[in-house]
Amino acid sequence: MKENDQTNAVAAVPDQDGHFGPYGGRYVPETLMHPLKELEEEYFRSQQDPKFQSRLQYYLREFCGRPTPLYFAERLTESLQGPRIYLKREDLLHTGAHKINNCMGQILLARRMGKRRIIAETGAGQHGVATATVAAMFGLECVIYMGKLDCERQELNVYRMKMLGAEVRPVIAGQQTLKEAVNEAMRDWVTNVRHTHYILGTAYGAHPYPIMVRNFQRVIGDEAKRQILEREERLPDLLVACVGGGSNAIGLFYPFLEDKSVRLLGVEAGGQGIEPERHAARFQGGSLGVLQGTRSWILQDEHGQIQRTHSVSAGLDYAAVGPEHAWLRDRQRAEYDYATDEQALTACLKLSRLEGILPALESSHALAAILERAPRMSREELIIANLSGRGDKDVHQIAAHLSEGS
Repeated sequence: MKENDQTNAVAAVPDQDGHFGPYGGRYVPETLMHPLKELEEEYFRSQQDPKFQSRLQYYLREFCGRPTPLYFAERLTESLQGPRIYLKREDLLHTGAHKINNCMGQILLARRMGKRRIIAETGAGQHGVATATVAAMFGLECVIYMGKLDCERQELNVYRMKMLGAEVRPVIAGQQTLKEAVNEAMRDWVTNVRHTHYILGTAYGAHPYPIMVRNFQRVIGDEAKRQILEREERLPDLLVACVGGGSNAIGLFYPFLEDKSVRLLGVEAGGQGIEPERHAARFQGGSLGVLQGTRSWILQDEHGQIQRTHSVSAGLDYAAVGPEHAWLRDRQRAEYDYATDEQALTACLKLSRLEGILPALESSHALAAILERAPRMSREELIIANLSGRGDKDVHQIAAHLSEGS
């Protein structure tokens, strides 16, 4: 296949059944097959409805705070003596992260479908906060599932959700993190699907969620492309984003897929090192499998049992990766690397002290990859890093880790 044909093929997926090559699909109980099909049909109708699109753009602009700036990190650039580094400032959005883009789109879709109850899962808490925010805004009942361990390490966001009127249900099963929160949210949805919409927070899950979340998040890349052309009059050489389920990364990457000169780098959580149950880097130690509605790369043992994961970042502490990322990796359109807890913490402090910007620990994984690669790149090159969230929620965690290391 010629290079141009291969690039176009990458941009053309998924197929009508939600498959990105061998990945994706719809692996759910029979009771969810009809609701997912109904959601798919209504979503695609909404994409062709000018009134729906106009309302979405209004709320993204007037309530969420779009467009977000593309900020030239001058002191970071100088310190690394490499390419010019730009930060896509999703941390400046209302609620403090990119999650609100998807939540706003899905809440409008839920109202369009007549749903009166909203549920969601959350790891770092930012998706939970964004879901609670849009539910409060439109007066809908809201329940958030969150692993008990994540509730403890993201206590600030738990209180934010409660202040917004959401019920937060701690999940005490298993590892008590994001995977278990997703399990409980899916059980709830199966039971209450008639009147409940599940706002899944990342580009994962059964079709149509991966494509739907991607398209609600592509505003990040659309803006970044327009902004870099205005600032530099050319496209960037490298895009970098952290990858948990993968919504902020695919949102940045997708509008650039057909621009073959732009390299794409996703950064997973290396945790304490690439050894079983000490990390969450699916492409480093995972294998093909099915988890929570879709087929993708998963951290599992030889018997198919899901392995425990670890990351200093609750939002990246997940055993599977979005199917479109697996497809992009197969097609060699995107590269995936990892950063350890220590590297992410170092990057977090470096950006804070050089630029006066406190990044989320999730975003700090992307920054860690830049610290490692930028010194080997030319000064004529351009990097855009997606600063997917702000670090206020992580201050307690950061302080605890720093005190342990002192």
